Amino acid sequence: MSAGRSPKDTFITVYGRKPVLEALDDPGLLVDKVIMAEGVRGEPVQAILAAARDRGVPVQRASAHRVKVLAGNGRHDQGVLADVLAPRMAPVADFLDELVGPAAVLVLDRVTNPANVGMILRSATAAGLDGVLLPRRGVPAIDPLVVKASAGVAFRAPVLRAATAEEGCAALRDAGFGVFGLETGGPSLLDADLPGRVALVLGNETDGLSADVRAELDGVLSIPMRNGVESLNVASAAAVAAYALMR
Repeated sequence: MSAGRSPKDTFITVYGRKPVLEALDDPGLLVDKVIMAEGVRGEPVQAILAAARDRGVPVQRASAHRVKVLAGNGRHDQGVLADVLAPRMAPVADFLDELVGPAAVLVLDRVTNPANVGMILRSATAAGLDGVLLPRRGVPAIDPLVVKASAGVAFRAPVLRAATAEEGCAALRDAGFGVFGLETGGPSLLDADLPGRVALVLGNETDGLSADVRAELDGVLSIPMRNGVESLNVASAAAVAAYALMR
Protein backbone atom coordinates (compact mmCIF):
# COMPACT_ATOMS: atom_id res chain seq x y z
CA MET A 1 0.00 0.00 0.00
CA SER A 2 1.51 3.31 -1.05
CA ALA A 3 2.15 5.98 1.55
CA GLY A 4 -0.97 7.97 2.30
CA ARG A 5 -3.38 5.55 0.62
CA SER A 6 -6.36 4.62 2.71
CA PRO A 7 -6.89 0.93 3.45
CA LYS A 8 -10.42 1.47 2.07
CA ASP A 9 -8.79 2.15 -1.31
CA THR A 10 -6.70 -1.02 -1.10
CA PHE A 11 -8.77 -3.75 0.55
CA ILE A 12 -12.29 -5.10 0.23
CA THR A 13 -13.69 -5.99 3.65
CA VAL A 14 -15.89 -9.08 3.67
CA TYR A 15 -17.86 -10.03 6.75
CA GLY A 16 -19.88 -13.01 7.89
CA ARG A 17 -18.58 -16.50 8.54
CA LYS A 18 -19.36 -18.04 5.14
CA PRO A 19 -17.96 -15.12 3.03
CA VAL A 20 -14.79 -15.01 5.14
CA LEU A 21 -14.26 -18.76 4.84
CA GLU A 22 -14.88 -18.60 1.08
CA ALA A 23 -12.25 -15.85 0.76
CA LEU A 24 -9.74 -17.91 2.73
CA ASP A 25 -10.48 -20.99 0.63
CA ASP A 26 -9.89 -19.13 -2.66
CA PRO A 27 -6.19 -19.45 -3.59
CA GLY A 28 -6.59 -16.59 -6.06
CA LEU A 29 -7.31 -14.08 -3.29
CA LEU A 30 -4.73 -12.48 -1.01
CA VAL A 31 -6.28 -12.14 2.44
CA ASP A 32 -4.41 -9.55 4.49
CA LYS A 33 -5.94 -10.37 7.86
CA VAL A 34 -8.95 -11.74 9.68
CA ILE A 35 -10.51 -9.87 12.60
CA MET A 36 -12.67 -11.91 14.94
CA ALA A 37 -14.79 -10.82 17.87
CA GLU A 38 -13.72 -12.02 21.29
CA GLY A 39 -15.77 -14.94 22.54
CA VAL A 40 -17.13 -16.20 19.20
CA ARG A 41 -16.98 -19.96 18.90
CA GLY A 42 -18.44 -22.90 17.06
CA GLU A 43 -17.56 -25.15 14.16
CA PRO A 44 -17.59 -22.37 11.48
CA VAL A 45 -15.25 -20.31 13.64
CA GLN A 46 -12.86 -23.23 13.98
CA ALA A 47 -12.94 -23.73 10.21
CA ILE A 48 -12.00 -20.06 9.70
CA LEU A 49 -9.16 -20.30 12.21
CA ALA A 50 -7.85 -23.46 10.53
CA ALA A 51 -8.05 -21.95 7.05
CA ALA A 52 -6.29 -18.79 8.22
CA ARG A 53 -3.57 -20.86 9.85
CA ASP A 54 -3.07 -22.90 6.68
CA ARG A 55 -2.79 -19.72 4.60
CA GLY A 56 -0.54 -17.94 7.10
CA VAL A 57 -3.13 -15.18 7.51
CA PRO A 58 -2.96 -13.35 10.85
CA VAL A 59 -6.08 -13.42 13.02
CA GLN A 60 -6.68 -10.42 15.28
CA ARG A 61 -9.14 -10.34 18.15
CA ALA A 62 -11.33 -7.32 18.83
CA SER A 63 -14.48 -6.44 20.71
CA ALA A 64 -17.78 -7.33 19.07
CA HIS A 65 -18.52 -3.60 18.80
CA ARG A 66 -15.21 -2.97 17.02
CA VAL A 67 -15.93 -5.73 14.51
CA LYS A 68 -19.34 -4.18 13.78
CA VAL A 69 -17.76 -0.76 13.26
CA LEU A 70 -15.08 -2.16 10.92
CA ALA A 71 -17.61 -4.22 8.97
CA GLY A 72 -19.94 -1.26 8.64
CA ASN A 73 -22.86 -3.62 9.10
CA GLY A 74 -24.32 -4.21 12.52
CA ARG A 75 -26.55 -7.16 11.68
CA HIS A 76 -24.67 -9.53 9.43
CA ASP A 77 -21.00 -9.56 10.44
CA GLN A 78 -21.44 -12.65 12.70
CA GLY A 79 -18.38 -11.56 14.64
CA VAL A 80 -15.81 -11.96 11.88
CA LEU A 81 -14.42 -10.05 8.92
CA ALA A 82 -11.48 -10.27 6.54
CA ASP A 83 -9.56 -7.67 4.55
CA VAL A 84 -8.96 -8.96 1.01
CA LEU A 85 -6.48 -7.23 -1.28
CA ALA A 86 -8.10 -5.71 -4.37
CA PRO A 87 -5.06 -5.39 -6.67
CA ARG A 88 -6.78 -3.21 -9.28
CA MET A 89 -8.43 -0.81 -6.84
CA ALA A 90 -6.90 2.66 -6.69
CA PRO A 91 -7.73 6.29 -5.97
CA VAL A 92 -8.66 8.00 -9.22
CA ALA A 93 -5.66 10.35 -8.82
CA ASP A 94 -3.24 7.40 -8.72
CA PHE A 95 -4.93 5.85 -11.76
CA LEU A 96 -4.62 9.07 -13.73
CA ASP A 97 -0.99 9.61 -12.71
CA GLU A 98 -0.09 6.25 -14.26
CA LEU A 99 -2.41 6.42 -17.28
CA VAL A 100 -0.87 6.58 -20.74
CA GLY A 101 -2.99 6.76 -23.89
CA PRO A 102 -6.73 6.19 -24.37
CA ALA A 103 -9.01 4.79 -21.69
CA ALA A 104 -12.68 4.02 -21.04
CA VAL A 105 -14.32 4.36 -17.63
CA LEU A 106 -17.79 4.03 -16.12
CA VAL A 107 -18.81 6.33 -13.25
CA LEU A 108 -21.59 5.44 -10.80
CA ASP A 109 -23.58 8.46 -9.64
CA ARG A 110 -25.55 7.47 -6.54
CA VAL A 111 -26.38 3.96 -7.77
CA THR A 112 -27.76 2.50 -4.55
CA ASN A 113 -28.61 -1.17 -5.15
CA PRO A 114 -25.70 -3.49 -4.19
CA ALA A 115 -26.83 -6.06 -6.78
CA ASN A 116 -26.62 -3.44 -9.52
CA VAL A 117 -23.17 -2.38 -8.38
CA GLY A 118 -21.94 -5.97 -8.41
CA MET A 119 -23.35 -6.70 -11.86
CA ILE A 120 -21.85 -3.47 -13.23
CA LEU A 121 -18.42 -4.44 -11.90
CA ARG A 122 -18.76 -7.84 -13.55
CA SER A 123 -19.80 -6.42 -16.94
CA ALA A 124 -17.12 -3.72 -16.97
CA THR A 125 -14.40 -6.19 -16.05
CA ALA A 126 -15.57 -8.68 -18.69
CA ALA A 127 -15.54 -5.93 -21.32
CA GLY A 128 -12.00 -4.95 -20.42
CA LEU A 129 -12.78 -1.38 -19.35
CA ASP A 130 -10.04 0.56 -17.60
CA GLY A 131 -12.06 1.49 -14.55
CA VAL A 132 -15.36 1.80 -12.72
CA LEU A 133 -15.42 4.84 -10.49
CA LEU A 134 -17.20 4.03 -7.23
CA PRO A 135 -17.40 7.14 -5.05
CA ARG A 136 -17.07 6.65 -1.31
CA ARG A 137 -20.30 8.58 -0.76
CA GLY A 138 -23.59 7.76 -2.45
CA VAL A 139 -22.73 4.22 -3.62
CA PRO A 140 -22.74 1.05 -1.47
CA ALA A 141 -19.44 -0.22 -0.17
CA ILE A 142 -18.09 -3.34 -1.85
CA ASP A 143 -19.57 -5.75 0.67
CA PRO A 144 -20.61 -9.42 0.45
CA LEU A 145 -23.83 -8.48 -1.38
CA VAL A 146 -21.85 -6.66 -4.08
CA VAL A 147 -19.28 -9.45 -4.25
CA LYS A 148 -22.02 -12.07 -4.62
CA ALA A 149 -23.77 -10.12 -7.40
CA SER A 150 -20.45 -9.81 -9.23
CA ALA A 151 -19.86 -13.57 -8.87
CA GLY A 152 -16.57 -12.77 -7.14
CA VAL A 153 -15.29 -10.50 -9.91
CA ALA A 154 -15.41 -7.46 -7.56
CA PHE A 155 -12.13 -8.56 -5.98
CA ARG A 156 -10.25 -8.09 -9.27
CA ALA A 157 -12.36 -5.36 -10.87
CA PRO A 158 -10.63 -2.08 -11.88
CA VAL A 159 -12.27 0.01 -9.16
CA LEU A 160 -11.44 3.72 -8.94
CA ARG A 161 -12.18 5.68 -5.78
CA ALA A 162 -13.07 9.31 -5.21
CA ALA A 163 -14.96 11.07 -2.44
CA THR A 164 -17.95 11.84 -4.68
CA ALA A 165 -19.01 11.17 -8.26
CA GLU A 166 -18.69 14.85 -9.16
CA GLU A 167 -15.16 15.00 -7.75
CA GLY A 168 -14.23 11.94 -9.79
CA CYS A 169 -15.75 13.40 -12.95
CA ALA A 170 -13.84 16.65 -12.46
CA ALA A 171 -10.57 14.72 -12.08
CA LEU A 172 -11.27 12.73 -15.24
CA ARG A 173 -12.06 15.89 -17.22
CA ASP A 174 -8.83 17.50 -16.00
CA ALA A 175 -6.98 14.45 -17.38
CA GLY A 176 -8.49 14.89 -20.84
CA PHE A 177 -11.53 12.62 -20.57
CA GLY A 178 -14.77 13.43 -22.30
CA VAL A 179 -17.40 12.86 -19.61
CA PHE A 180 -20.91 12.01 -20.78
CA GLY A 181 -24.05 11.12 -18.88
CA LEU A 182 -26.08 8.13 -20.03
CA GLU A 183 -29.81 8.78 -20.11
CA THR A 184 -32.77 8.70 -22.47
CA GLY A 185 -33.20 11.50 -24.93
CA GLY A 186 -29.61 12.12 -25.92
CA PRO A 187 -27.80 11.20 -29.14
CA SER A 188 -27.15 7.49 -29.61
CA LEU A 189 -24.13 6.10 -27.80
CA LEU A 190 -23.76 3.53 -30.56
CA ASP A 191 -23.29 6.23 -33.23
CA ALA A 192 -21.29 8.74 -31.19
CA ASP A 193 -17.78 9.82 -32.20
CA LEU A 194 -16.17 9.39 -28.80
CA PRO A 195 -12.79 10.78 -27.73
CA GLY A 196 -9.87 8.48 -26.93
CA ARG A 197 -10.41 9.03 -23.23
CA VAL A 198 -14.07 8.72 -22.33
CA ALA A 199 -16.15 8.29 -19.19
CA LEU A 200 -19.84 7.39 -19.14
CA VAL A 201 -21.84 8.28 -16.03
CA LEU A 202 -24.73 6.07 -14.85
CA GLY A 203 -27.27 7.71 -12.56
CA ASN A 204 -29.46 6.65 -9.68
CA GLU A 205 -31.99 3.88 -10.33
CA THR A 206 -34.96 6.21 -9.68
CA ASP A 207 -33.76 9.79 -10.10
CA GLY A 208 -31.11 9.44 -12.80
CA LEU A 209 -28.14 11.80 -12.95
CA SER A 210 -27.66 14.20 -10.06
CA ALA A 211 -27.46 17.96 -10.50
CA ASP A 212 -23.91 18.05 -9.13
CA VAL A 213 -22.70 15.55 -11.70
CA ARG A 214 -24.59 17.23 -14.54
CA ALA A 215 -22.42 20.29 -13.97
CA GLU A 216 -19.33 18.21 -14.84
CA LEU A 217 -20.67 16.66 -18.05
CA ASP A 218 -19.64 17.39 -21.62
CA GLY A 219 -23.02 16.10 -22.81
CA VAL A 220 -25.45 13.20 -22.58
CA LEU A 221 -25.79 10.06 -24.68
CA SER A 222 -28.46 7.41 -24.83
CA ILE A 223 -28.95 3.75 -25.63
CA PRO A 224 -31.46 3.44 -28.50
CA MET A 225 -34.79 1.96 -27.38
CA ARG A 226 -37.21 0.09 -29.65
CA ASN A 227 -40.73 -1.42 -29.43
CA GLY A 228 -42.00 0.95 -26.76
CA VAL A 229 -39.36 0.11 -24.14
CA GLU A 230 -38.57 3.33 -22.29
CA SER A 231 -35.37 2.40 -20.44
CA LEU A 232 -33.12 -0.36 -19.13
CA ASN A 233 -32.18 -1.30 -15.61
CA VAL A 234 -28.95 0.52 -14.72
CA ALA A 235 -26.95 -2.72 -14.64
CA SER A 236 -28.26 -3.70 -18.09
CA ALA A 237 -27.50 -0.22 -19.40
CA ALA A 238 -23.98 -0.48 -17.98
CA ALA A 239 -23.41 -3.79 -19.79
CA VAL A 240 -24.47 -2.26 -23.10
CA ALA A 241 -22.32 0.80 -22.44
CA ALA A 242 -19.29 -1.27 -21.47
CA TYR A 243 -19.35 -3.27 -24.69
CA ALA A 244 -20.06 -0.17 -26.77
CA LEU A 245 -16.93 1.39 -25.29
CA MET A 246 -14.94 -1.80 -25.86
CA ARG A 247 -16.00 -1.76 -29.51
